[in-house]
Amino acid sequence: MAQKPLHLLACGDVEGKFDILFNRVRAIQKKSGNFDLLLCVGNFFGSTPDAEWEEYKTGIKKAPIQTYVLGANNQETVKYFQDADGCELAENVTYLGRKGIFTGSSGLQIVYLSGTESLNEPVPGYNFSPKDVSSLRTMLCTTSQFKGVDILLTSPWPKYLGNFGNSSGEVDTKNCGSALVSSLAMGLKPRYHFAALEKTYYERLPDRNHIVLQENAQHATRFIALANVGNPEKKKYLYAFSIVPMKLMDAAELVKQPPDVTENPYRKSGQEASVGKQIPAPVEESACQFFFDLNEKQGRERSSTGRDSKSSPHPKQPRKPPQPPGPCWFCLASPEVEKHLVVIIGTHCYLALAKGGLSDDHVLILPIGHYQSVVELSAEVAEEVETYKATLRWFFKSRGKWCVVFERNYKSHHLQLQMAQQGAAYFYVELDTGEKLFHRIKKNFPLQFGREVLASEAILNIPGKSDWRQCQISKEDEETLARRFRKDFEPHDFTLDD
Repeated sequence: MAQKPLHLLACGDVEGKFDILFNRVRAIQKKSGNFDLLLCVGNFFGSTPDAEWEEYKTGIKKAPIQTYVLGANNQETVKYFQDADGCELAENVTYLGRKGIFTGSSGLQIVYLSGTESLNEPVPGYNFSPKDVSSLRTMLCTTSQFKGVDILLTSPWPKYLGNFGNSSGEVDTKNCGSALVSSLAMGLKPRYHFAALEKTYYERLPDRNHIVLQENAQHATRFIALANVGNPEKKKYLYAFSIVPMKLMDAAELVKQPPDVTENPYRKSGQEASVGKQIPAPVEESACQFFFDLNEKQGRERSSTGRDSKSSPHPKQPRKPPQPPGPCWFCLASPEVEKHLVVIIGTHCYLALAKGGLSDDHVLILPIGHYQSVVELSAEVAEEVETYKATLRWFFKSRGKWCVVFERNYKSHHLQLQMAQQGAAYFYVELDTGEKLFHRIKKNFPLQFGREVLASEAILNIPGKSDWRQCQISKEDEETLARRFRKDFEPHDFTLDD
């Protein structure tokens, strides 16, 4: 059965002309039906007075469609983007953030990079650096299943875009654009890449992402640059398209080559162009090893694969998990982790007792690598998370207990899935009955909301434990609880050898 495509709109520089844009979107939807998303690249805000924006910000007016925008490209507009991690600017208008991956409920994956290129560190709020581009590539390209992304959003054009392609008009692609964006596009292999800033419309011929006769066929990339909203020359600033998320497509259908496909503009003679060499493609590395013994069995050593090290003299090492940009209390390789609370280590995730838990068996499911939320997880990590959840449910059920799973993706930097799950902030709950609750966080949200609800008189009736800081016990007592949980859970531990 064919998957139903998503209907999207992409827009170039809005430059504060919100009424013109949204009135145009309304007219298009009235004629062609509703669209799912509007994606804006380039300058969303302009040098015009703020009166028009205030009407949207205060709710007097409302965008007719869920709209996602990139951040500032100059110092003048930085003031509109207060949260580097993204935030809601007005109803139906969301700032994606400085850089990251947005994954929709449909599975559509959008990678975004705000600002313009700077080669100097530290960069101001309207620039991106080689380090930013490298981190995006590392987040995605190091997974073995990586094939590409659905959509890439940048404000600048990629440099050297014109190689092998059709004329881009007055834009000199050899001197215009960002070499870092070229490197990013080369590595991420987006099916669609949208950019702006040059005040013109240009749709390049599709380019292939594989070397003919040397590599297996891959999908093609379509680059579209969009003009500024309401431009007097009536250049195209809105682009409508339909797309089925890559992960839902048949492989043969995905790699079909358009008849007008060209060579990749960022390669030269089968090798990556000099632009790509500025940021080397991530290479496969051995995963971090964790040598502390969780099983307390004499002579047994656990590796990061979660298997007995003696079962294979040369176990295959997985790729290095994503690394945090700074200190993280939950990345297993981090010195900040209180390792005495760790209960189980699997291949991609680990289980740990919660600090100041609501109960003696309040545990966290945490990815070994650095992921901010469930929607960012790679397929293999997400699969192991589901295995942990199913196993814990069975464990608690066997002891006459029920469990609640919750995740808060708001002001948190490392995924913490609590048992007592190219984006936006949210709060997610799974009940023992199978019911799932999802709340989109738009503005302020209590950081301890999940804990406070569970501790309330209506559920666990332990209101004094709503603040974890008031529930801390000694390290010795924590070690005792961890040993006890580990022993009780061992018959259910799927990470152990049979």
